[in-house]
Amino acid sequence: MSDIEIANGIVGAVFGIIFATLFQQPLQDGWYKLRRRSATAVRSLTYREDGTVSMWSTFSLGPLHTSALIVEGDGVHAIAPDAVRLQVGNGEVALPEDMAPWRAEIEAEQESPQAPGNRVRIWNGPRYAVEGLEVSRTPLEEHPDILLRLRPTDYFTFLAAQQLDRRFPDGTTPRSRYLDPGDPMHAPAFLQCSLGVNVAVVTADHLLVVSRRADQVRSGPGLWGASVNEGLSRHIDSAGRHAPDLHEVARRGMREELSLEPHEYTISMLALVLDVERRQWSAHFAAQLTELTADALRSRLTRGVIDRWEHQSQDYIAFRPSDVVAHLLHADRIHHWAPVAPALFHLALVHTHGRAAVERAEARAVRRLNTR
Repeated sequence: MSDIEIANGIVGAVFGIIFATLFQQPLQDGWYKLRRRSATAVRSLTYREDGTVSMWSTFSLGPLHTSALIVEGDGVHAIAPDAVRLQVGNGEVALPEDMAPWRAEIEAEQESPQAPGNRVRIWNGPRYAVEGLEVSRTPLEEHPDILLRLRPTDYFTFLAAQQLDRRFPDGTTPRSRYLDPGDPMHAPAFLQCSLGVNVAVVTADHLLVVSRRADQVRSGPGLWGASVNEGLSRHIDSAGRHAPDLHEVARRGMREELSLEPHEYTISMLALVLDVERRQWSAHFAAQLTELTADALRSRLTRGVIDRWEHQSQDYIAFRPSDVVAHLLHADRIHHWAPVAPALFHLALVHTHGRAAVERAEARAVRRLNTR
């Protein structure tokens, strides 16, 4: 090799190092932004132009159709705690002028000396409304980066906003006036005054805990659903001093509803889900008890630690895809599930058993139903 070739090689290597140092990161950033814009455009075009399969289809399993839209997460990969940020904006959510009287009715009912039917009196607890959601991906691993923008609200505002099909004097409803069925991801904050967590709990001997909502609760009375469900509270989960943490809310729900402490289980966030019919947001978790069996948990709950205002009974189902799917599709249950529960249990199964095994079990169960 001549001296000229050696010199050219050295010069080329130096220029390569300089180029990589100056331009590698900007090029990577530019490529990542281009990919994000392309993904957003494809998602939007698929929804608007495809008349048969929507990118925003809600969860269904054969004849079981729900209003649960899995916005982020697939059950296969857990969503890390540091991948979710909650940002609280200033100023309480205000109802429109023609909905404000609905809230006043609820407040007057609770202040009346007459008992409101068979329901217990409710406390107008401070809570959060969901103002917006932003989801992106980390440049290399493509892990989710989730930002939930929240606004302060209260429980009476939530109850007023849940009257989505109540008619205004002009014949319209909040649903028809403020919501676009073709764009479920966008809604005013005053219609989204609910953010909570749902946890699928599996005991050490591999039984799934399924809880039935109490008859006196306002939301989903008598329906079967998550082992634990807990709404975010401004008073408890942030006390006005810091943004809440969804993992901590899940741990609070485990403690309050099942008397379980953090050292007794492992917990993973699996998805962010929107009930499009009721405009209620929730984070879905799976919790695995490390030593406590179903019998031990039952024994603990007989000592008065369960929150009976929230739940009235529980079932324990073998945590195998075939058993859980059969339970979801059973004739006695199929019409009595809380809207987001089937999606929660599906995600928990996928997280433990893998997508392929769960999809095989679901396909077999649906085929059996179709041949009856």
